[in-house]
Amino acid sequence: MTAAALTLAGPGAQRADAAVSACAGRPQKTVKFATGELRIYKNRHYACAITISTRPGTRRAMSVSLQARGGRAAVDKGVFKRQAGPVTVHALNRCVRATGAVAGSSGSTGWILC
Repeated sequence: MTAAALTLAGPGAQRADAAVSACAGRPQKTVKFATGELRIYKNRHYACAITISTRPGTRRAMSVSLQARGGRAAVDKGVFKRQAGPVTVHALNRCVRATGAVAGSSGSTGWILC
């Protein structure tokens, strides 16, 4: 029975979250709010953020912003069906902060990943 389970979930299988994310790196933080969620990922040199709607399919105003301490914010905003972003900043040895919004509701982090 173990061999059958391994064949069903073989090397080609992916999690649903992995298909949604366009960010490289490991998930670091997820901030949920009423109409969506903000996800932050980090690898050695870069941090990445994406905002995902909880009800994809309907075009809504969305935004995502990611800023490394001492740098300018990378922003993606507009009217999207599913997600805003990804936005990436160079974050080697620097704290970052992120904000995401979907249809007027938003979530944010303070300085994280320090």
